[in-house]
Amino acid sequence: MDQALARTGVKLQNLAGKLRALRGWKRAAAGFAAGLCGALAMAPFYALPLLAVAFTVFVVLLDGAADSARPRLRAFAAGWWFGFGYFLAGVYWMAFSFFVQAEQFAWMAPIAVTVMPAGLALFSGAAGLVSIGLWRSGWPRIVIFAAVFSLFEYMRGHILTGLPWNLVGQALAGSAAGAQTAAWYGAYGLSFVAIVLSAGAAAGLSRGVAPRRAAVWLAAPVVGVFVLFAVGSARLALAPSASDEPSAYLRIVQPNINQRDKIDHNKWGDNFYRNLELSRGAAPGNAPLIIVWPENAAPLLDEADAALEVLAKELPNEASLIAGAVRREIDQDGAYRYYNAIAVIEDNGAGRRAVAHYDKHHLVPFGEYLPFYGLLNAVGLAQLAPYGDAGFAAGVGPAALSSNGVRFAPLICYEAIFPGAVYPEGERPHLIVTVTNDAWFGDTSGPRQHLDQARLRSIETGLPMARSANTGVSALIDAHGRILQRIPLYQPGGIEAPLPPAIAPPLYDRVGDLLYFLMIAAALAVGLRGHILMRAVRHRLQPLRDTSKKP
Repeated sequence: MDQALARTGVKLQNLAGKLRALRGWKRAAAGFAAGLCGALAMAPFYALPLLAVAFTVFVVLLDGAADSARPRLRAFAAGWWFGFGYFLAGVYWMAFSFFVQAEQFAWMAPIAVTVMPAGLALFSGAAGLVSIGLWRSGWPRIVIFAAVFSLFEYMRGHILTGLPWNLVGQALAGSAAGAQTAAWYGAYGLSFVAIVLSAGAAAGLSRGVAPRRAAVWLAAPVVGVFVLFAVGSARLALAPSASDEPSAYLRIVQPNINQRDKIDHNKWGDNFYRNLELSRGAAPGNAPLIIVWPENAAPLLDEADAALEVLAKELPNEASLIAGAVRREIDQDGAYRYYNAIAVIEDNGAGRRAVAHYDKHHLVPFGEYLPFYGLLNAVGLAQLAPYGDAGFAAGVGPAALSSNGVRFAPLICYEAIFPGAVYPEGERPHLIVTVTNDAWFGDTSGPRQHLDQARLRSIETGLPMARSANTGVSALIDAHGRILQRIPLYQPGGIEAPLPPAIAPPLYDRVGDLLYFLMIAAALAVGLRGHILMRAVRHRLQPLRDTSKKP
């Protein structure tokens, strides 16, 4: 057994030596390939072993940078190429949105699909640059690297409106068990843990490590993931069962409307009736019924008296409707201001009316509003705005609304990817309602990755989620992030089920990212002090080794 471990360790160290020695385009290609491997650990592939390959290679490339004459430049380059491969494979699907109106925007797809990954890769490049300034040998460099990389993921989620898409921990959200610990330290904490585990095998690939020990370190990611899933499974096993008497029933609608039809003003009426067709029928029990329609299901619904009259006739009397909509208001200059909104439609005694609204506050740059509108208008790109001159206006922030006596936190599409921004402080609801339209992105990994991010919001808050998506994936998710029902991509249908109960607020819902920052601080302290401790232990043991060698 020892000999087999030693042989494996020798092979690993030889491979690591070759990676450290790479220069030029070969080094760039290795970083790029490692990033591609990391992206394959995300939905829909979930190839978790490739995440370990990705970060182990990244760490070894940083080892090579530390040995070079220009360590900072090479560390940044290694990180940038890693990030470029990771994001190119991870967000390629955004190019599909430019082909919905191909006659106008197809020419922009190659630019967007390369420029965005190149920009996002600056964060991983910066993580490599900072890490190399703190570099150590042995296992301390692993925790230092994980802490630094995770901090740059946090910055990616906040700088310039933020884009926390495919955080490393997202690879664990393919199952509820793997993601349960996010209830304590959130998505960023889950990512930090995932990075530590993924890079753990590289701890044995420093120079001077015994071959047998190098092979043993291969078990670190396996053992760590096993523990993570065991803890998650135990938390799920201890979860309370649902009540036999639900407080409400949910009917989640997925109309499966082609995106070109959805944005065609002439087909708004047809689209309205496709949602309505899936909404008819009384509640299956005595509890009130809440119907959920996807994003932009009924533009300008609160102004459409004819549509409201149809709803009054066709929907069950006791039902309320939560519908994705577009609403508008006139500003002081007499111009229309448009909002990507959610409307709550109920009978207020005078017929069906919009009794409450939520306006999306975290808008997608270039997709929902145009930064630098004056410049873009001057070069002829103002047509990118979906409504009005510069696109949608932003709402005031997270909200909690009521529908049929049930308090819910509304999230529209992109907003569901942001940890810690689900509802206003002190206004804890019973439910999260997410409406989205991923039809822009086709049958790709994008809609599936989006679903995984949504389930993390339920785990972090301890709230169930009703998710209505135009073409999918619509789902009912319980307060532990388990997907109770779903409708696959590009299938029309509905989910009808009792409202799952909320649970007591998890630690993350109460303290936010505090535990995550404590973990990062502890990791940096342990990593920096651990190197000193390792040197002291070696110094103490050296006399014993010398004595043991004497005949």
